[in-house]
Amino acid sequence: MLQDSINNFFIEVAKITHFTIQTIANLFKRPFELEEFIKQSYRSGYKTLPLITITALIMGLVLTIQTRPVLVKLGAEAWLPGMVFISVIREMGPVITALIFAGKVGSGIGAEINSMRVTEQIDAMEVSGTYPIKYLVSTRVLATTLMLPILVIYADFIALFGSYIGFTLRSNISFISFFNQAFSDIDFIDIIPAVIKTFFFGFGIGIVSCYKGYFLNKGTEGVGIAANSAVVISSLVIFIIDLIVVQITDLIV
Repeated sequence: MLQDSINNFFIEVAKITHFTIQTIANLFKRPFELEEFIKQSYRSGYKTLPLITITALIMGLVLTIQTRPVLVKLGAEAWLPGMVFISVIREMGPVITALIFAGKVGSGIGAEINSMRVTEQIDAMEVSGTYPIKYLVSTRVLATTLMLPILVIYADFIALFGSYIGFTLRSNISFISFFNQAFSDIDFIDIIPAVIKTFFFGFGIGIVSCYKGYFLNKGTEGVGIAANSAVVISSLVIFIIDLIVVQITDLIV
């Protein structure tokens, strides 16, 4: 039983590796599906903005309200803007935004592609000479890879605004002063790794979601399974990538 599980694990890893290689290779084949890429970028980026905005605003607000009493007791209230913003930029912003992105966009991709598999639209594309991986997968993976970093940067600044709202509940300070305090403790080493790992988050979410939707063929029941699997495995991939990046960053610093 254990041996079968191990074998199935490595078979699955080999299949998703081959799928990833095919996806990357199709990104460089001409003609590029620009119209489909723009459509998927709109759906994964712009359509996710309201949810990201609300989440980031609450994240900054709650983090500030929860942290402020401790810093006040230590007489270090002036450190609050910088501490909150560093926490958001380095860890909370990228990870929480990526998890929200996986839940909304990843599940949608998995369900959509699997429904196309169930209704035999993918088979029809193969018969008609259209490459499904090039049209369906590569465009979606590229869209998630490029859109997630933009959403994370946007979420970081919304969280900063939420932190400012939480700070002004007890203190009177202008946004410019709060903004300057928040950025006074920020270094490039805080920003660069955080931005770079969001590209890997987006790529991982896109690959896993497309893979689960493309190969899971269990009828109409499989649509829900594909969506659920896409979210669960994408979330796990996010944490694994984050762990690796943290270890690399610690070695560099």
